[in-house]
Amino acid sequence: MDLQRLRAFREVARELSFTRAARNLHYSQPTVTAQIKGLEESVGTPLFVRRGNRAIELTAAGARLRPYADQILDLVEAARSELLTRR
Repeated sequence: MDLQRLRAFREVARELSFTRAARNLHYSQPTVTAQIKGLEESVGTPLFVRRGNRAIELTAAGARLRPYADQILDLVEAARSELLTRR
């Protein structure tokens, strides 16, 4: 799992929209879709259920991954912040 994919996952999970997540991350929508597909391949299971008319929701696996993604990304940001303030 890489951080870019986790960031994309977290944003899609928050927004429940690939389009809004892409806008928030300043990425193209196909880039976010590719990141999610790559993460799903990496973990070996779908993380979102794609419904008709662009509606999505987290799968059970996606719901289990979400708090870990939040913790990982929060820890990375805390480490970055700590290192920047201690220069």
